[in-house]
Amino acid sequence: MTGPASTRVTYIVDALRTPTGRRKGGLAHMHGADLGGFVLAQLVGRNAIPAAEYDDVVFGCVDTIGPLAGNIARSAWLAAGLPLTVPGVTVDRQCGSSQQAIHFAAQAVMSGNQDVVVAGGVQTMTQIPISSAMLAGQALGFSDPFSGSKGWQARFGDRPVSQFDAAQRIAEHWQLSREAMEAYALQSHQRAAMAIESGRFQREIVPCEGVVHDETPRPDTTLAKMASLEPLMPGSALTAAVSSQTADAASALLVVSEDALKRYGLTPRARIAHMSVLGDDPLWMLTAPIPATKRALARSGLRWEDIEVVEINEAFASVAMAWLAETGYPAERTNPNGGAIALGHPLGATGARLMTTLLHELERTGGRYGLQTMCEGGGLANVTIIERL
Repeated sequence: MTGPASTRVTYIVDALRTPTGRRKGGLAHMHGADLGGFVLAQLVGRNAIPAAEYDDVVFGCVDTIGPLAGNIARSAWLAAGLPLTVPGVTVDRQCGSSQQAIHFAAQAVMSGNQDVVVAGGVQTMTQIPISSAMLAGQALGFSDPFSGSKGWQARFGDRPVSQFDAAQRIAEHWQLSREAMEAYALQSHQRAAMAIESGRFQREIVPCEGVVHDETPRPDTTLAKMASLEPLMPGSALTAAVSSQTADAASALLVVSEDALKRYGLTPRARIAHMSVLGDDPLWMLTAPIPATKRALARSGLRWEDIEVVEINEAFASVAMAWLAETGYPAERTNPNGGAIALGHPLGATGARLMTTLLHELERTGGRYGLQTMCEGGGLANVTIIERL
């Protein structure tokens, strides 16, 4: 151990991800343990730390049923053929699961209890579609997670707890038209296509099962094609075009203590400068990144001028657009390589994917501080700020 928790720093030594496989695409056949195990094996294989000396594996995952059940963090590590002695734990903070996994890993290092932790996530949405756990609950006779709770109904009534309802409410509240959201979505695809074409993702992606690039961007999409789509709900401005794509993917980061840097001769690429999470109205659900970001800046002592890149998850165009409207942060430095509308949102893997992309973008541009945030079921939002070293 190296001193009290207040003096300990968490370093990011490595960060990688698979390509995002589109629904029924090149990664659709993979078992979740094999997909997660792939990034774990790659991470361990390219860093000079004996596999048996890893302290823990913290993985994000949502809808943990079927192949994703039974603590996927542990089964992925074992499926990769790695030592039996290394434990694993699975985190579910909905869409922010692997961002929270990074926080838990960093907190373990900062506490002085652990020195080498893998944080990441995996999701196989072709096999296990979004809300599969809720559908499984319906098979057991439960209509949804909230019905039947006297306390919940007394506080929030019977209003639907729905991401689609929330995204539409945000569009209406911030006066975001369908046309404006489609223009934002088109930009996301264009940025992602440009990033792929220019090779920006090459250092962060490890090809998997013959899939070399992200499969989800649509460089040939147009505003006319988007305008032809039916709304997700009657009378809604939301369509599939302005929503994040389901995807199959895994991602992982190696976080270590200063003692581990010295012990294994590692070179740090960044330090985690701030971590926080904040709750907001669960019925609005997707607005929490706005107050969470403002609080994170106040607590970190940083100014907007210090933040050179932001990654905010594009669960829906309205989420990112409302965040931009409220913060005033430059749009050109927000998701500069596209977001989940183009690059997909493999729920449990997205947080670590965003962090991986954020780190590599800071390295590409020479930026110092980057901020990541995302909306999460229950009206939550994590914020992480990293400093490139």
